[in-house]
Amino acid sequence: MTTMTETSARFREFKMPDVGEGLTEAEILKWFVQPGDTVTDGQVVCEVETAKAAVELPIPFDGVVHELRFPEGTTVDVGQVIIAIDVAPGSGDAPAPAAAPVQEPVEAPEAEAEPKGRTPVLVGYGVAESSTKRRPRKGAAAAPEAAAVAAAVQAELNGHGAPAPAPVAPALAGAAAAGGRPLAKPPVRKLAKDLGIDLATVVPTGKDGIITREDVHAAAAPAAPEAPAAVAAVASPVVPEAPAAAVPAAVSDSARETRIPVKGVRKAIAQAMVGSAFTAPHVTEFVTVDVTRTMKLVAELKEDKDMAGVRVNPLLIIAKALLVAIKRNPEVNAAWDEANQEIVQKHYVNLGIAAATPRGLIVPNIKDAHDKTLPQLAEALGELVATARDGKTSPAAMAGGTVTITNVGVFGVDTGTPILNPGESAILAVGAIKLQPWVHKGKVKPRQVTTLALSFDHRLVDGELGSKVLADVAAILEQPKRLITWA
Repeated sequence: MTTMTETSARFREFKMPDVGEGLTEAEILKWFVQPGDTVTDGQVVCEVETAKAAVELPIPFDGVVHELRFPEGTTVDVGQVIIAIDVAPGSGDAPAPAAAPVQEPVEAPEAEAEPKGRTPVLVGYGVAESSTKRRPRKGAAAAPEAAAVAAAVQAELNGHGAPAPAPVAPALAGAAAAGGRPLAKPPVRKLAKDLGIDLATVVPTGKDGIITREDVHAAAAPAAPEAPAAVAAVASPVVPEAPAAAVPAAVSDSARETRIPVKGVRKAIAQAMVGSAFTAPHVTEFVTVDVTRTMKLVAELKEDKDMAGVRVNPLLIIAKALLVAIKRNPEVNAAWDEANQEIVQKHYVNLGIAAATPRGLIVPNIKDAHDKTLPQLAEALGELVATARDGKTSPAAMAGGTVTITNVGVFGVDTGTPILNPGESAILAVGAIKLQPWVHKGKVKPRQVTTLALSFDHRLVDGELGSKVLADVAAILEQPKRLITWA
């Protein structure tokens, strides 16, 4: 007993933290340490991706890495142990770490790691009382059924029309429910309740027998049309990390199509944009403006010693112009509170800048941008863009935005109809700046011209207010001296 206590005291476990605003899971992108490596308090040990951003996780104590619990590419629930550290190396023989090479897929810790009579369940449900009997390992119990399903799918795609074995779904559902309550996250349980689906009858396809939203939708849809899709998902989910042998050619022909799992930042973007598009009534207005004087100002600022060391570009002047327009029309800087049926007027501007990254479009924001001078705004813009491109934007940097700018002009696009970020009142799209024929002082001359588009929430911004904001931005870009006279 004493040995067990001393051995246990040697090791400290680091759990997946909630790295941003109530998120329930994160994917381990990369490990920076391996078993046997020495680590110190504050050292970054891994990089994880949440639904909002990629985040580096520092270890909070000193020691030697004893065990990595999950490989790269694994999605881990908040609260699960991801790494064990030997904080007293050399004090005695340590138990050998569990076989969990980061290159190979591994299972989450089994139930015997918990106190007797209690088994771990999903985040948000506490710990459920049950027997100490292990849940059947994923793949072991379902292997015969999965093989039969794969054969049936291949026969179907080859034109044989062989139906999937009828007992497969009940068998898998029974295996998932064998340990007690079917495993599903709170949103999935709500979805099942709304659709009138008994989770005990749903075929789980998620990791460790967890029921996913897709499983519930498959159970709610008519059996005949949905059977092939549901069967294919159970037989061989197509994920980038899967070995080639694990993906039958009949299910995914890599020469003809590629299936990419929707998760992390991309999944959050999709959910946010759908929610915004079908919640806030969007209105978009457009204006084409001569920005020749703005381009001359940009060229002059690049040579100004007071702007040395910061990046000066048209986006900087556009951002400052929008801030001045908001100051002149403060009612546009607001949010709609549906729960309380109130318009929330913001007396600060957290200016969002849409940034394209390898993980998708993210919108970090410059906090209190309205208080910044032009050099300070330039510096903040430069840091924001560089951090986003490196994939290091934190969830906090993307929270609390009030108004956003999206620069589609960098792709050579003239303009677009941007969708509002949830919780914001307006978003300004900036098109490509091109040399075009323009009537200037009564004559047609080549001028630098661009098109601006402002989308706004029509519940709290009417046409007059939206038009004033857009017109002010255009007027400043046409005559940049208004940055001084209107400020």
